[in-house]
Amino acid sequence: MKDFTFSVPQDIVFGIGSLSKLPMLLQKIGSGKVLIISGRFLERLGAVKKVADIIEASGISYETFLEVEANPSIETVKAASEAYKKSGATSIVVLGGGSPMDVAKAAGVLAGFGGEVTQYEGADRVPGRIDPIIAIPTTAGTGSEVTAFSVITDKTRNYKLTIFSNKLIPEYALLDPELIMSLPSDIAAATCMDALVHALEAYLSTAASPFSDAMAEKALELIGKSIRPFVSSRNNEEAASGMMLGSMFAGIAFAWARLGNVHAMAHPLGGFFNIPHGMANAILLPVILEYNALTDTGKYEKIYNCIKRSKAARMNFTPKILIEEIRELNQSLGIPAALSELGVTEDTIPDMARDAMKSGNILVNPRQSTQKDIEMLYKKAL
Repeated sequence: MKDFTFSVPQDIVFGIGSLSKLPMLLQKIGSGKVLIISGRFLERLGAVKKVADIIEASGISYETFLEVEANPSIETVKAASEAYKKSGATSIVVLGGGSPMDVAKAAGVLAGFGGEVTQYEGADRVPGRIDPIIAIPTTAGTGSEVTAFSVITDKTRNYKLTIFSNKLIPEYALLDPELIMSLPSDIAAATCMDALVHALEAYLSTAASPFSDAMAEKALELIGKSIRPFVSSRNNEEAASGMMLGSMFAGIAFAWARLGNVHAMAHPLGGFFNIPHGMANAILLPVILEYNALTDTGKYEKIYNCIKRSKAARMNFTPKILIEEIRELNQSLGIPAALSELGVTEDTIPDMARDAMKSGNILVNPRQSTQKDIEMLYKKAL
């Protein structure tokens, strides 16, 4: 068995109604003023006001930055960092999915150390701890509340750059399933598939360890039994709780095992075509599973047993059975079957493949991949 290390350097609070514990967490980090980072969609849903009212009632002052878009840009990060410095806040409360959390982490870096986002691209280029972040997810998808990654779009390159540093990990993750129980079904479907792909790719990664496998297996178990009932009925408390916890465990798993070709290829789809990340992952997943099937040593069957609709035993399992189950799952959730349905064109494939090859996730994909392989996989996904 190869050597490995792990730690979970933060506190995680979970429970129905646990949002009420936010003032206690703010007091623990000694915050006198906070900047709430979120988006206009959550403002319209009333989620931002709910958080702001709880903060205000505790006697802590706050300001808001609500200009976060899907696939957030370098420009948005810069604006958020300037808003943070101008506000005089000493901590960030970030509310939302992966996009607000990516912005909050990167904005914390710029506010603390200056410069441009691109200076911190890559691994371990953040020189010190950033100001405390309390991350409150409103989707069961990204797991960003427990990871050391921030993914930001550089529009000049049509490229999603990644900042990786353990100094980005939020001080607290506050998981309240009530916050995901009003999601529209299409957003629920895409974000839940994102969580599934995190667990699955971390499980199959060549960098996987007994620790990451334990996290991934629990994530697959929770997501597998929760994803269909949650997307079909978001007010299902048990399914919402399962999805939120599953997403969190999947985040811890991929924080230590990385991911694979699905994520490496999904990021350029966001950069070039602004396709929602979870949607891109879901469409690519069966194609990559088919490509990686040659490397399977038994984990495909374990994944299948977690996510299958039918609980009946399946004799003579083959990887194709898992691949078909994923395709059926996508169809049942309303995920498009092909990238062409979202406007992706074949002429962009060489450029997207070139960007995908820059991802460290390619290196831990279970099957070795060249740029020609990635181009072939994009064509299959079309």
